[in-house]
Amino acid sequence: MNSLTQILKPRSIAVIGASTKPFRAGNVVMKNLLQGGFEGAIMPVTPKYSSVCGVLAYPSVAALPATPDMVVLCTHASRNIEIFEQLAEKGTKCAIVLSSDMYAISQDNTTSIQQRCAEIAKQANIRMFGPNSLGIMLPWINLNATFSPSPARKGKIAFISQSAAVCTTILDWANDKDIGFSAFISLGNAVDIDFADLLDCLSTDSHTDAILLYVDTIKDARRFMSAARAASRNRRILVLKGGKTEAGRKAAHAHTGGDNTLDVIYDSAIRRTGMLRVNNTHELFAAVETLTHSVPLRGERLAIVTNGGGPAIMAVDTLIERGGKLAEFDDALTEQLDQFLPSSWSRGNPIDMVGDAGDDRYVKTLNAILDHDCADAILVMHSPSAVAESEKTANAVIEAFKKHPRHRRFNLLTNWSGELTARPARQMFTQAGIPTYRTPESAVVAFMHLVEYRRNQKQLMETPTTAEPVQSTELNAARHWVNQALAHCDHIALDTHQLGNFLKCFDFKVLPTWLASDPSEAVHVAEQIGYPVAVKLRSPDIAHKSDIHGVMLNLRNSHEVANAAQAILDRAHLSYPSANIHGLLVQGMAKSAGGEEIRIKVKTDLLFGPVILIGQGGSEWNESIDASSALPPLNMTLARYLIVRAIKQGHIRPHKQPEPLNIDGLAEFLVRISQLVIDVPQVHELDIHPLLVNGKAFTILDTDLILHAYQGDAHQRLAIRPYPVEYEEVVTLRSDEQILLRPILPEDEPKHADFIHHVSKEDLYRRFFTEVGEFNHEALANLTQIDYDREMAFVAVADLGGERSIIGVSRALINPDNTDAEFAILIQTDQKGKGLGQLLMRKIIDYCQQKGTRQMSGMTMPSNSGMLGLARKLGFKVDIQFEDGVADMVLPLLTTPPHESTPTLK
Repeated sequence: MNSLTQILKPRSIAVIGASTKPFRAGNVVMKNLLQGGFEGAIMPVTPKYSSVCGVLAYPSVAALPATPDMVVLCTHASRNIEIFEQLAEKGTKCAIVLSSDMYAISQDNTTSIQQRCAEIAKQANIRMFGPNSLGIMLPWINLNATFSPSPARKGKIAFISQSAAVCTTILDWANDKDIGFSAFISLGNAVDIDFADLLDCLSTDSHTDAILLYVDTIKDARRFMSAARAASRNRRILVLKGGKTEAGRKAAHAHTGGDNTLDVIYDSAIRRTGMLRVNNTHELFAAVETLTHSVPLRGERLAIVTNGGGPAIMAVDTLIERGGKLAEFDDALTEQLDQFLPSSWSRGNPIDMVGDAGDDRYVKTLNAILDHDCADAILVMHSPSAVAESEKTANAVIEAFKKHPRHRRFNLLTNWSGELTARPARQMFTQAGIPTYRTPESAVVAFMHLVEYRRNQKQLMETPTTAEPVQSTELNAARHWVNQALAHCDHIALDTHQLGNFLKCFDFKVLPTWLASDPSEAVHVAEQIGYPVAVKLRSPDIAHKSDIHGVMLNLRNSHEVANAAQAILDRAHLSYPSANIHGLLVQGMAKSAGGEEIRIKVKTDLLFGPVILIGQGGSEWNESIDASSALPPLNMTLARYLIVRAIKQGHIRPHKQPEPLNIDGLAEFLVRISQLVIDVPQVHELDIHPLLVNGKAFTILDTDLILHAYQGDAHQRLAIRPYPVEYEEVVTLRSDEQILLRPILPEDEPKHADFIHHVSKEDLYRRFFTEVGEFNHEALANLTQIDYDREMAFVAVADLGGERSIIGVSRALINPDNTDAEFAILIQTDQKGKGLGQLLMRKIIDYCQQKGTRQMSGMTMPSNSGMLGLARKLGFKVDIQFEDGVADMVLPLLTTPPHESTPTLK
């Protein structure tokens, strides 16, 4: 498959369906290309005209004098199959399809026109934008191959959208704000080229600092998550996602064939990748304004400076509602402000300088905050005033901020309220590169975008901890139990009294439950359990037992049990006469005093696969609005983030108890849920309703499980590739030492730092081609928190001095097309000479072969004779370039590399 990077640098373009008629797509695209100043060849294709817009036209694709790098199809869908066949014969590598009616059935009456065109494109190696695309603009090469009424200016933001209407709206706003773009791309239905392809491409583009996405839906969750996670480490990425509601999702499906995935699932996926989500078009505009002009936020403390108390109160309300933090001033700053502010100033944050504040008071207050370390960002607010003229005050603030020697340590945001008098001032701030907003609320929302982006990035880079793994014996027992349950069927639904043995395999405490068929049997069971007990209805047709008072608690004797059981059955038959009643469940009463009841649900989404939802629960629980979600796999850090987010969003509402909610204990419970989901692929749905949390005790009171038979790779159904335990192996070195070769873990960061300390400066220089100092947390996180779907690192772990230590690492960074894997290897200096390098290299070669990668490539120094000798031994082609001081190593993987010996497996 062609590199998209090269495709987005066309030197020639053909416009198929070019037209002389105004407002026709073929005419608008031609005019945009010519007026944009594209320096490559522009070739209109039409049998109707000899020329279009003054450019010689060609009657057909075959008649073109050269193969165009890119074509724009402005034709009716009914012609497109024939055109794609002609493009395949011509050898074109990229097509933009504007047609919106490609869902129509083709002449063979078996497939749609869209599907047939996609098949031809794939066979001919043609990459396709669309159908239903507005086109693409690449301002840095003066390319405007769109049907847009407006061009895009050159800038540092890439915009990618599935909606043409959103494209034109954003473009109109950006031109008004004098904001430019590095790329402006309309995906349309994204049959071929999609978000993942473009994120991979644009995240390394030198003209792109930030990427904006408008998403209706995504097609491949795994590819999207991998590409987004990689891109967000290099670029700021903002996402506006449509289809929050069920009605919105239906509209998205009609628009681009969208899915029915819950919005909370998309929300958790976006957070997990380190991107920032905005809620509406207005917020997107504000976020662009902020990120275009802002330096990275160093903290979350906001100081507010204002000449009006009311607007500042609105700003504070918005800040607190969105989980922000007001800066707290120390005595030194307060005393400094006292020296020049009137005695009636607010003496706190917000700093209300009083309505007669002139530009001099603004400047002194701003300088005072910049002199101290009490805040990380400053919001300067201005309401129309006869004393502080709008433009003069704005100019004073701009000059004061830029002149202050510490201004790069702070983010400055401004809110100049009003229209007629405030608009010129806001333009001054924009021209000065300072974010500015019309209202207090929008200014604070913009600040919170910075905060939320910082939090997502911090989460992406945070070193995780691990809960105790499930033992292999318990895991095998769980799998055996599932196989037995599905022995005679493809799917089965089970409830609490059937699940005790299965859940105990994962160390979950389940309240003992017995089944009773009638009130007398319920009394008998209660006598065996001991009072008090609970009696519950058992019926697959009644989703919420509480709707008919189908749960009776704290029954203290046989009389209460018999009456409660009979009453439950009577109400069930009366309210749901056709429901299947499977009897009653009898449970001992759990200790509920001082406890919290929480609902945890695992559901399998068609797009993202298994998803974990958590909330307060209850009979009115609506998972689309009452739950927070996360994608497995979870570690302790990710599980804590999920719980804290659920609390902040009000989905978990902890009561004031003698012992507060044990977040660490609940996080460990969620990690074991994640392990269950990963290791038992037959789990289609697990609904724990509720989980009783009482101090450090976690007891499952009620649960339902749906199992579906599953065949194939269990990990393939997950949106995020979990730790590949299947690559662990024990090997023996020449010294007869046994070591463990395994994939690297995020939790390896401390061990990896220690490993680097034991590598000589010379070896580090050969590995990184530069002098290497201390590795900071971010650098170590990039080395240990890898995406197993497109990257692999194997570590050699040995017992050194009674501790498990990393003594060697081999890596492969695989490009998105899986055509090349860039490899690297590093061995602890005092561990050389034991054959470890050869074992690690063979491990990574075998991995790339299994993945189907076409070749491996690497680079070292000509002086690194050990690496070059090993490379030649393993079949690499070595090209030493002494003038450049590098040696290239390439290994084609079409055939198995020569292995002289096989490591001893234990």
